[in-house]
Amino acid sequence: MGPAATRTGGWARIDCARVAQHHRQRTGGCLCGGVAYAVRGPMSDVVVCHCSRCRRTHGHTGAYAECAAADLELTASETLGWYAADGRERGFCKRCGASLFWRMPGAESVFVTAGTLDQPTGLRTVAHVHCDSRGDYYELPPDGVRHPGDSP
Repeated sequence: MGPAATRTGGWARIDCARVAQHHRQRTGGCLCGGVAYAVRGPMSDVVVCHCSRCRRTHGHTGAYAECAAADLELTASETLGWYAADGRERGFCKRCGASLFWRMPGAESVFVTAGTLDQPTGLRTVAHVHCDSRGDYYELPPDGVRHPGDSP
């Protein structure tokens, strides 16, 4: 992690310098429009997770940006469902199947699936976690920050 990074819930999160640039409203949602959201506060840059849970949820890796739970506003939620297992909750669309969020119960932050954000996001991928659990069918990018498990 660089000098502006901290650790939250096992994930690298960029503070102050980069977050100040990211303090703007972002919107996003699922494929069918049944779930839509706005993030009205800062977001972290993107961390890509290679764990087996993320690979099963997304069909590949999971790419997430973190925000404060209080900054996430659901603007449409008629088809939002939550799946709870392994001490985590995953928000998904019950109609189109899109994976949108994950959170730890009672946490003050939520992780938004980066691919569901409307572009331009202004974010960048800063790290890969659970690299030791990656699928055997792909290679990791040759450069960038990698962690065998959670970020330190």
